[in-house]
Amino acid sequence: MPIPLFNSIASWLLRKRYHQIELFLKYPLDVQDEVLRQLLDFSQDTMIGKQYGFQDLPKYEEFRNRVPIVAYEDIAPMIERTRRGEQNLFWPTSIKWFAKSSGTTNAKSKFIPVSTEALEDCHYKSSKDLLCLYLNNNENSQLFTGKSLRLGGSKELYEDNGTFFGDLSAILIDNMPLWAEYSSTPSNKVSLMTEWESKLEAIIEESIRENVTSLAGVPSWMLVLLNQVLEKTGKAHLFELWENLEVYFHGGVSFTPYKNQYKKLLPRKKFNFYETYNASEGFFGIQDQNNSDELLLMLDYGIFYEFIPISVDGEGEQAIPLWDVQLGVNYAMIITTNAGLWRYKIGDTIRFTSKSPYRIKITGRTKHHINVFGEELIIENAEEALKQVCLKTEAEIMDYTAAPIFMTDKEKGAHEWIIEFRRPPADIAYFTEMLDNALKSLNSDYEAKRYNNITLKMPKVHVAKENLFHNWLKSQNKLGGQHKIPRLSNDRNCIEELLNMNVQ
Repeated sequence: MPIPLFNSIASWLLRKRYHQIELFLKYPLDVQDEVLRQLLDFSQDTMIGKQYGFQDLPKYEEFRNRVPIVAYEDIAPMIERTRRGEQNLFWPTSIKWFAKSSGTTNAKSKFIPVSTEALEDCHYKSSKDLLCLYLNNNENSQLFTGKSLRLGGSKELYEDNGTFFGDLSAILIDNMPLWAEYSSTPSNKVSLMTEWESKLEAIIEESIRENVTSLAGVPSWMLVLLNQVLEKTGKAHLFELWENLEVYFHGGVSFTPYKNQYKKLLPRKKFNFYETYNASEGFFGIQDQNNSDELLLMLDYGIFYEFIPISVDGEGEQAIPLWDVQLGVNYAMIITTNAGLWRYKIGDTIRFTSKSPYRIKITGRTKHHINVFGEELIIENAEEALKQVCLKTEAEIMDYTAAPIFMTDKEKGAHEWIIEFRRPPADIAYFTEMLDNALKSLNSDYEAKRYNNITLKMPKVHVAKENLFHNWLKSQNKLGGQHKIPRLSNDRNCIEELLNMNVQ
């Protein structure tokens, strides 16, 4: 089929989905209520369904009162039973895929169930919707005249008792429909390579020969790849290599610390950046407007949402449904899914920016904050502060982490940062002062604890040596994919390991 014709047909087919998206835009609460009803009806004969009486839960309030909110540790034994071959425990159809995730602060592996329904009605449906929303906003797009450069996980799939586990990206690639493989680079063989450095070289060798029109992957890892592409080809920017490149679809970590670096790699004004919000547990949000930092909450993927209004610790608060949320409040997200996760505490925090339609911003992780001294510093504060300071000092950041310095009998507390710069500031003391001032302006609790050094002293910032975070991830066998640096933590274990590596 001629490429222009394929582009026209693919674009037309994807745009047709927008009429279905309009349904949940117009009737969001009805759609969510129907999702919950379908999940309960479909699962009433499972072990969980019988335990909590799914056949007799006429209203959301009964569901909330009867079914407990759980964390992974609460359901791990049941998931392990399914991995050993038992079925119909928490979902009626057979579960044979498990997305292995170690999280970012807990070394213990998690095995997130991925049902056939979740693959088809959530993960693959979201990929088509991402393209649908993008094409709806960019009618002259030539996306399908070329290929999408995808950067997925670096883990292969492993078989255990008739079930399979690995990175979610490996599961998705292994089950990918033909149309998606046809329009993607690198090949499946390269995408599923295990060793990260060799994989990068292979991706570069394949992709520089292609007409790449879009990029898709985690910002931190994609930046590493793209810089190596420029180094390999000797090009000044990416449009010299891929002149038809028009959009970067990104997710997994905050884009804020990397945005300025990407704009240097992609200096064309009309280039689009589109954010997604996905995890092993499901796909939740898609940017539905050009030049926006808001995400449309996707309501018809077989996921029922609840939210716990929180401060940083947020203990003891009752979950509320979508129809009770308020704008500007920080919420922990609870999900019930078509893979058998029932009122599951995913660990992410979000804030609603709109209720017509329901749009959100990701504000962080429930465990990723610093609140040792009552300062309640969240990732959103840290990312914005670093962005402001980098603009003032002309610095560029590759990676960072921060943790508290605890009080002693003689010393007050502080925050300790390790930052790896692509371009360091001329004066690290000035950078530290500006970071402190930015955090004060963004967070009144932090400002109060810093007043006259009453509780917190000035932050302590260490400049990381080159490749420090890369080498630490490599030592943890966590290169590539969805693996992330723990940005903020009350625990000093990670920062102590990095500090030790930084002086070796």
